[in-house]
Amino acid sequence: MTGIRLHAPAPGWALEADVVVIGSGVAGLTAALRCAAAGAKVTVVTKARLDDGSTRWAQGGIAAALGDGDTPGQHLDDTLVAGAGLCDEAAVRFLVTEGPAAVRRLIATGARFDTSDETGEILLTREGGHHRRRIAHAGGDATGAEISRALVEAVRAAGIETVENALVLDLLKDADGRAAGVTLHVMGEGRRDGVGAVRAPAVVLATGGMGQVFSATTNPAVSTGDGVALALRAGAEVSDLEFVQFHPTVLWLGPDAEGQQPLVSEAVRGEGAHLVDADGVRFMLGQHELAELAPRDIVAKAIMRRMRERDAEHMYLDARHFGARMWETRFPTILAACRAHGIDPVTEPIPVAPAAHYASGGVRTDLRGRTTVPGLYACGEVACTGVHGANRLASNSLLEGLVFAERIAADVTGPGRPGGLGNPGDPGTSTASAAPAAPTPHAPAAESALVAPEARFAIQRVMTTGAGVLRSAASLAEAATRLTRLHATAADELAREGKTAEPSVETWETTNLLLVARVLVAAAQRREETRGCHWREDHPERDDAAWHRHLLVALRPDRTLAVRTTDTPAFPATIAPLPETESYQ
Repeated sequence: MTGIRLHAPAPGWALEADVVVIGSGVAGLTAALRCAAAGAKVTVVTKARLDDGSTRWAQGGIAAALGDGDTPGQHLDDTLVAGAGLCDEAAVRFLVTEGPAAVRRLIATGARFDTSDETGEILLTREGGHHRRRIAHAGGDATGAEISRALVEAVRAAGIETVENALVLDLLKDADGRAAGVTLHVMGEGRRDGVGAVRAPAVVLATGGMGQVFSATTNPAVSTGDGVALALRAGAEVSDLEFVQFHPTVLWLGPDAEGQQPLVSEAVRGEGAHLVDADGVRFMLGQHELAELAPRDIVAKAIMRRMRERDAEHMYLDARHFGARMWETRFPTILAACRAHGIDPVTEPIPVAPAAHYASGGVRTDLRGRTTVPGLYACGEVACTGVHGANRLASNSLLEGLVFAERIAADVTGPGRPGGLGNPGDPGTSTASAAPAAPTPHAPAAESALVAPEARFAIQRVMTTGAGVLRSAASLAEAATRLTRLHATAADELAREGKTAEPSVETWETTNLLLVARVLVAAAQRREETRGCHWREDHPERDDAAWHRHLLVALRPDRTLAVRTTDTPAFPATIAPLPETESYQ
């Protein structure tokens, strides 16, 4: 057991459950609903309000083979191509074959997708990398908001306990090293506030992404990599963290814009919008057979190349030919966002540039969502299931959260599962009233030195400059040096003087950001090739001979990083130990 935890006060209150789910997006709420339906006592912990996760920001839709002539096999092929050789084919096969039924169950839960006035059939669109129309959408371009609404209503109707405005801190473990719950800090005053604990034999991480590690991102402010950081401190492996997808078309708000930026959905290109430079030239023609609908990594790279060639800060997305009615009915959210920033897509092209959007890697799991720590599960963007490989196919993220959340619920509540849930002969029996194995939240363990909140902007600038869309040995080395300096300064103060930054939400978030930044840079340094959304200027070609494999990273007790590669593109079993083969500070 790694035995590293954040410096924080001891828990002052506690809840007990069979399952604690951290996060309230499509993955977290689906896992909660399915576990509760099987008879488990579930507690959902979420960092803001129940409906405030990344899911509600998803514009384009959810991909599944629902249309005439489409098949799971075709969806699989498109996913594998986008993943640039690093998808786990078994995971993708589960995704595409279980996906259509999972979407129908989502509809049965209450989600309302856009349908044809004539036939009543679900309307489907195309996005980058898809050869068929298979993207179901809602409210034109408000799919995530509709899915979030339906799931939140279902969770409330089911009476599932929720703890809102709570930052998860660390994993609790029992004497055998199994997950036994989490510590968390509730912000504000109420029935529960300050640091507390939820004790449960099954912990599901569904905390979303880590986009806030960069200066400009489409992610909300809560996306600070908390789940990945918790898993690392708990001894879990993470994988593929170097593969950060930069969405090609994010509304450009100026060179100094920071924080969450408005997304211009891929579905706009799916309906026929063109990428052009300042002279109106469609530069994607001839770049790929799908032109503007090429996979995201290809489009983002093409935009960056054109920006360099023209010494420009952005390109343009031209959809003036849609007309006002189509903009108002199909893309009302994007239209409103553009107009709020003084741009009218009906009459002028939209300035766009790539920005951090999605982490294709994360906490490594098997096909049941199990991590390398017994009792700890992960799904959604925080997880690395193997579905996305080196580059996520558009609109597969919502589907992945849905499908793998259901797989986790089946594992948690099946026969012989954590805490006795679903033991043979007594399916669905809740064990929350029984005392769980004693957790060891404050057993002898190394505390992680906290990083002052002021370092957050320094981390973001370092990552944007050194590990953004364009990377090189020199830029990554400089980023690693600066991140190591921040880490060492905090660690030295704790070791020499017993001092660390004052515990607070902002301090814990900044500490988490620094840890995931260090892992991302270490992995990006090791992968000396260009593949998917990892672009090394000094190694511009894909190198299957050396790099047709994954990087696995774990945190050692001395807080250095153990990094190794897999022997093949397949992941080893999640119970495999991680040899200490290489160190990064």
